[in-house]
Amino acid sequence: MSDESDGERFLRIAVELTVEVLDVAALQAAALAEIRNPETELDDDERLEQAELVRSDETGATALQWLIDPEHVVGLVEHITEVEPREAMLGVEPSDGPDDDAEHAHDHDDDHPHDN
Repeated sequence: MSDESDGERFLRIAVELTVEVLDVAALQAAALAEIRNPETELDDDERLEQAELVRSDETGATALQWLIDPEHVVGLVEHITEVEPREAMLGVEPSDGPDDDAEHAHDHDDDHPHDN
C-alpha cells in the first residue's frame, strides 16, 4: 500500500513515564560519575557546569537525564523493519506524581487499534 510518489511520512511518538526518585543523592552521584567519565565528550568547563547543574537540582531531573541513554529511546522501534528512526529527543522534568488517568489507561484494552 506504499506509493513512492507520496514522499516520506513521519510519525512522532510521545511516551510519558513517571518515576519515583527513591534516593536523589545516589541518583546525583551516578550522574556525576557519568559526567566525570573520560569518554563523556565534555571539556573541563562543560564538566564543571554540568556537575553544578546536577548538584543544584534537588528534584534529580537533571541527574536522571544524564543517565538515560537516548539510544534506548530509539530501541522502542528498532525491531520494526517498516520504520527507520530519524530523531530521538528526551526531556526530564519534575512531576507531582502519577496522573490518575494514566494509572487507569492500562484498563482500556479496547483502545489499542492493533488488537482488531
